[in-house]
Amino acid sequence: MRKIHTILLLIALLSGNMLYAQYTNSAYHQYIERYKDMAQEQMRKHGIPASITLAQGLLESGAGRSELATKANNHFGIKVGMGWNGPYMIKSDDRPDDRFRKYNNAAESFEDHSQFLLKPRYASLFKLSPTDYKGWARGLKQCGYATSPTYAEQLITIIENYKLYQYDTLEKKHRHAGSEQAPVPTQATPTTAQTMRELAEQAFFAAHPVQACNENYYIVAQAGDDLSTISLMTDVSKRKLRKYNELPRDYTPQAGDILYLQKKQSHADKSLKGMHHTIQAGESMHDIAQRYGIRLESLYKLNSLGSDYTPLPGQMLRIY
Repeated sequence: MRKIHTILLLIALLSGNMLYAQYTNSAYHQYIERYKDMAQEQMRKHGIPASITLAQGLLESGAGRSELATKANNHFGIKVGMGWNGPYMIKSDDRPDDRFRKYNNAAESFEDHSQFLLKPRYASLFKLSPTDYKGWARGLKQCGYATSPTYAEQLITIIENYKLYQYDTLEKKHRHAGSEQAPVPTQATPTTAQTMRELAEQAFFAAHPVQACNENYYIVAQAGDDLSTISLMTDVSKRKLRKYNELPRDYTPQAGDILYLQKKQSHADKSLKGMHHTIQAGESMHDIAQRYGIRLESLYKLNSLGSDYTPLPGQMLRIY
């Protein structure tokens, strides 16, 4: 009798899981059907693969069912950031009072998402073919679009499971020309402020290329930099820049300083497992932590050292 009950329970659980999967798939298919034309229109205008736009929309908005999507028409989780003067919605994220952009409709959200990717930070993506969805997915991660280490794989899985790549094939006359260069935003009459902002961003990222280290992204400070300008150009608040890089409140950037744009890891990259760092004359523990993208407290902990430790040239430190 107990065996029969167990079998019935398993059948019920399996049936529930199947119904849930069907519901999830149904929601995804409905979202794709509703917004595929909008994604293709963005591809025609800006050269961003429709599959990427759809996959990001599905992932970020939970197929249009998230609170941001239903209450603010925000399908891509874009925060207010610098230069946004429109309405916003307050929602807990990195902070309990984070502000997210609010749109009148989904079309505005899709267009703003494209404008977001047209920033100089993502210029390298537009050198890829519009049909190279894998390259775009991995490029978004490399450029620091998301903090999740599996973000690219999640996008690729969604694209392949739902065959979103089929929407990347447009009639030849509609294909974006000049894929070797990042496209120019198609706003009809950009304001002087917008033009100045774009020129400032281009100049900033030309001098401060975004680089990768230990599943993180950083820039190298140049002479004359100040934290306010770096914050403005990278869309990372001064508070977070100081927190991510373990810097004092009165910190002033010095030429050559490494500034991470996301929270650092607890150990070095896996490729360095088993290796050690030999302390050089004049190196601080903070210098070493920045070099490998490790949190300073983690570096002390890995080596069983107190925070009052003074680095000694020639001594070897664990970094993984």
